[in-house]
Amino acid sequence: MHTPFQQSLVSLAVASACAILALPAHAQQAQDAQPTRQTDAAAAGAATPAEAAAPAPATAARDTTGDTSREARRDAGGAAVNTVVVSGSRIATRGFSQPTPTTTLSTADIEKAAKPNLFDTLTELPALQGSTGRTTNTFSTSSGIQGLSSLSLRGLGTIRTLTLLDGQRVVGANVTGVTDVSQFPQLLVKRVDVVTGGASASYGSDAIGGVVNFITDKKFTGFKANVEGGMTKYKDDKNGTLQAAWGKGFMDDRLHVTVSGEFTKHQGIDAPRFGQVNAGGRSWYDNPALQESTPAMQAAGAPRYKYIHNAQHIQYAKYGLITNGPLRGTAFGPGGTPYPFEYGADCMGNFCIGGDRSGSVGNGTNLAMNFKRQVGYTRISWDLDADNEIYVTANWAQVKSVFQPNPGAAKQGNLAIRCDNAYLPASLVAGCLSGYPSGAMSVGTANAEFPADINVHPTRTQRRFVVGADGRFGLFGRDWRYDAYVTHGENTTVIHVQDITLNPRYNFAIDAVRDAATGQIVCRSAAARAAGCQPINVLGDVPINLAGWNYIAPVNGPMQHTDSSQDVASLNINGEVWQGWAGPVSMAFGAEYRREKYAVRGDPYGAGVALESPYSPSYPQDPTLSASGDNWFAGNYHNGSGSFNVREAYVEFNIPFLKSDTWGEANLNLADREEKYSTAGKASAWKIGATWKTPLDGLRLRAVSSKDVRAPNLSELYAAMTVTNQAVNNNQGQSVQIQQRNVGNPNLKPEIARNNSFGIVLSQPSWARNFNFSVDYFDIKVDNVISSLNPQQEVDLCYAGNQEVCGSVSINGPAGSNYVLAQSFNFASLHTRGIDFETAYRLNMAGWGLPGSVTLRGLASRTIHAISDPGVPGTTPSEGAGNMTGATPKWKALVSQSWDGLLDGRLGLTLSERWIGAGVFNNEYIECRSDCPLPTAAHPTIYDNHMPGAVYIDFGGNYNISKQVTAYFKVDNLADRAPVLVPQTNLSLALNPAVYDAIGRTYRAGVRMTF
Repeated sequence: MHTPFQQSLVSLAVASACAILALPAHAQQAQDAQPTRQTDAAAAGAATPAEAAAPAPATAARDTTGDTSREARRDAGGAAVNTVVVSGSRIATRGFSQPTPTTTLSTADIEKAAKPNLFDTLTELPALQGSTGRTTNTFSTSSGIQGLSSLSLRGLGTIRTLTLLDGQRVVGANVTGVTDVSQFPQLLVKRVDVVTGGASASYGSDAIGGVVNFITDKKFTGFKANVEGGMTKYKDDKNGTLQAAWGKGFMDDRLHVTVSGEFTKHQGIDAPRFGQVNAGGRSWYDNPALQESTPAMQAAGAPRYKYIHNAQHIQYAKYGLITNGPLRGTAFGPGGTPYPFEYGADCMGNFCIGGDRSGSVGNGTNLAMNFKRQVGYTRISWDLDADNEIYVTANWAQVKSVFQPNPGAAKQGNLAIRCDNAYLPASLVAGCLSGYPSGAMSVGTANAEFPADINVHPTRTQRRFVVGADGRFGLFGRDWRYDAYVTHGENTTVIHVQDITLNPRYNFAIDAVRDAATGQIVCRSAAARAAGCQPINVLGDVPINLAGWNYIAPVNGPMQHTDSSQDVASLNINGEVWQGWAGPVSMAFGAEYRREKYAVRGDPYGAGVALESPYSPSYPQDPTLSASGDNWFAGNYHNGSGSFNVREAYVEFNIPFLKSDTWGEANLNLADREEKYSTAGKASAWKIGATWKTPLDGLRLRAVSSKDVRAPNLSELYAAMTVTNQAVNNNQGQSVQIQQRNVGNPNLKPEIARNNSFGIVLSQPSWARNFNFSVDYFDIKVDNVISSLNPQQEVDLCYAGNQEVCGSVSINGPAGSNYVLAQSFNFASLHTRGIDFETAYRLNMAGWGLPGSVTLRGLASRTIHAISDPGVPGTTPSEGAGNMTGATPKWKALVSQSWDGLLDGRLGLTLSERWIGAGVFNNEYIECRSDCPLPTAAHPTIYDNHMPGAVYIDFGGNYNISKQVTAYFKVDNLADRAPVLVPQTNLSLALNPAVYDAIGRTYRAGVRMTF
């Protein structure tokens, strides 16, 4: 059933179309029949005839129309007609100006960026905020997104940005369904369209933030290659790229074959392990932290948090530290010798300033992962006739990453070392027995004696096949175009974690005593000894017992194996249904079927013993380990599986309704999509937009309003269960012990977004033929947002009468039978709004007596609000705009200046600036230095809430050695601008690479060849 608004929308479309069809065709048809390539604001360098011979500018073009699989068609009279598709729309027609803002990166843009991975080029665009790559999530063992190059628009998350390859969906590289751009055949990409607005009506689920569409050169002919290498100023992160592509036509060019292969390798940046030491000779890391004041100080008006430098965590030392009782402050050095730990000054909470920081683990995380991508791609097409083809594409890609999330495995004062421990120095035994009635001391250690640090190895392998056809046909005297395809994609993700400990074995191994019979040091537990326990000494700088190390950190660490698949069948048809008085009335319609499924299994020590994860020679049975899993220090991957399918259909109209010398030209764009999910039920999306080319010279207005959707993904529906023991309070205030069962929620419904934008475009007015400018206001409100709740929130909601949540709560049974299903629900909402700016100007320098041409380009996004509302009683909305621990700075800009055509047209130079505006730690913090209000969980107080912005300057150039060979270079972060540190309440790397440059100055050089 359609809502009243949808019924009105469809009625409006039909009525408008009928009205226009009834109008007689007027003049201008001859003009309309001319080949047209619509260029919108910032299509810098749409050269005038006098400039046609000048080098093509390398700038992003706003709303430059796209391509179809066969761009040049023939009209009824045999004349060539170019029809093009903008990625924000399915319409392909002459002169169509779509209302949805779209930024396009051309081949020249991509080449000038000179990045080893196209992903890194895209993330510099201001609208891309919150993307993940090889510098993000390097601290994480269990997230599953490490090394995944996925794009996020507007800071709404990668799951709300739809990434396409030639307008087609690609199998997800993660259970959330997000794609890995590193798995795309990048050398053959000739254009990338970034649709910065809702596009669900055209493309379906996930396009709430927008669409990023990679368009390949489907008829590439010849041979081309790219060889590139680089490293940082600090001689690390050395990298190399080799890309090659070949294409050729056979049998009178009816058969066309294209093949490409790519290899990229980054060595990454090694972490310095322990202490206040910078990676690779960098000098910016200074052990930052947020120090927390005492409750008494807060009651007296002091702020809760203060940013400190040279922070010392007082709950552990490099080789062990006693943290309680009369022996507190005793550390252990070479050979296990005790010595007094050097505490710093201004100690408060967990931190002092200064002192012995040799055991700090904060900087022991990789700045960038070791990374390798391999991609093989082929496309084979056969022309059935001059206007129709069938084709097959095949893609194999593998992306491997290696990184260190943290050194050792720090224990923050939570180890109980008993007074009869065999490794406790004799000089401390008496003091332990007299000073600790319980017979045990609390000890913290960085475990720096471990011979290796935790290292994570994710490998993603994609196999994707497409069989399709595209072309044109005549019907009712009109010309129609179609594309149809079926695709099958598979992605296998395998994560291995090495040199990581099993918690129960570690605890058994450090609890060492002397055997009364033999005098040998053994594990205290007889059951553990029977299972192979070997003791280890964590009290001092002593060589670890390798037998003990192999016991606590077996060769086969945590393992996760995930198989994902996607099957799609799609048909799309579009054409001009009538020549109206104001231009051709066009329609696009189509249908799609999609099925996605996944299955994940872990190892029995992490996932628990199950049919999917049985004991094996690699993971033998150990009675001292929990059969239900969660035994590892980190990386406890669990089993799960699930699937869904969706059937959908859409229709879209473009209706020109105004063409006047007095009033200009205007068109209406309408679209509707209906979807039915096997899990989430029915969903619908629509769009209504308009553009008006005003009679004012070069001025155009555009506006669009859309309803967009995101259906719950496989992870949200069918997340693998994990179980922990927790306590909640019932409505009588009594504590109840429960099992917290973290599971998916198969009853989730789609997220619903309203996306509104309005823009002003000034494109090449007569008084500035090469000047383009656009400004677009956007407002995106997402309801029914899928977010997780904690057990107490679910219990409170159930007592408040929420029956949906009550189905997940059972806390009134006998002891041991109570549980809460910790699930995601459709309670939250998101609201973001802001303004996009884009401008470009091209100047032919001949008028100044200089060679070549200069192109000036600028893109900027101003995020006004990015509000997240949990939608749960007792919680408050939070503002994300300018929160520099998040992904949405208030300002993000990219500005460039290019001079092409120097040295007889051989040399081109480009200078660019990336700007991040200043912000705050958190918008919910209250800044104060004295007389502060009492902090709350929602609104803590802080001494200084300011976070500075940053400017990064890049410089590059290219030189045409010959018509076939071009050499190029690029220096990113020319000034070696250090990253802004973002401290936390625990020692960490204190970086936000989603906002700031974490690597430093980088040099690259390469050669491109085309034959």
